[in-house]
Amino acid sequence: MQAHNQVTVSIVLIVIGAGALHAVWNAIAKYLDDRLAVFALIGVASTVGGGAVLAVTGLPYRAAIGFAAASAAIHIGYDLGLMNSYRLGAFNQVYPIARGTSPLVVAIGAYFLAGERLGIVPLAGIAVLAGGLASLALSSGRVTRSEMPAVGAALLTGLTIAGYTLVDGLGVRRAHDPYAYAALLFLLMGPVFPVVAAFRRPVSWLTGPAAAKGLLAGALSLVAYGTVLWAQTRAPLAEVAAIRETGVVFAALIGMKLFAERFGIRRLAAALLVAAGIVLISA
Repeated sequence: MQAHNQVTVSIVLIVIGAGALHAVWNAIAKYLDDRLAVFALIGVASTVGGGAVLAVTGLPYRAAIGFAAASAAIHIGYDLGLMNSYRLGAFNQVYPIARGTSPLVVAIGAYFLAGERLGIVPLAGIAVLAGGLASLALSSGRVTRSEMPAVGAALLTGLTIAGYTLVDGLGVRRAHDPYAYAALLFLLMGPVFPVVAAFRRPVSWLTGPAAAKGLLAGALSLVAYGTVLWAQTRAPLAEVAAIRETGVVFAALIGMKLFAERFGIRRLAAALLVAAGIVLISA
């Protein structure tokens, strides 16, 4: 398997853009009340988009197909964790915790599974990021009983993010074409929530007032994660995962603007620590 050791300025900027798109579609998912309908609509966009691209690219190499199937299963767990996190907690708390957990686990997993070794500065970034995560969990001075379910759900969601990031990083490098791999992944995971929603309620969610926003979220998610998969073929997994999570900064701004969530000094300092850790990891 080809080595992937080069992080260029263009890759950094592209992946930061993907992180911003990710924060936007997650904000849409948080904003709309019927989250099953939202994720069903995202699934529709994933199925249609993945099928259309796959018709052009064809299947990825056989060695990558099992990784795509495994990642699709992990993505379903991620979506369930995300839905639960947004039900339990504030956007600008659970989003940074979930996204910030991932680079820590990916850095460790990439070391053992992909032979990617971090230098002193990125390792320092891991420590800083861990401190930022702990501060986010203690944003009110301590973890209150009311916050514990949201923090726990966000941490579990972060583990699923790390899981699919590692699986996809290994899988996309075995595919002849990152777009073919991404298309197969989207096609495999897309139908699950639409089928569940269709069984649980009438399909009015397809034409309801939230349909356009849900489909927009789905389109943004395809572009955002497809971009990340492309970057994983050109740069180390840990660095791509870390740079992507600069989306926590965009999420903080969205939380203040869209949800009128307070972003006090303590939480602001914690978010800055997370961002600083991410930057160091990608150095």
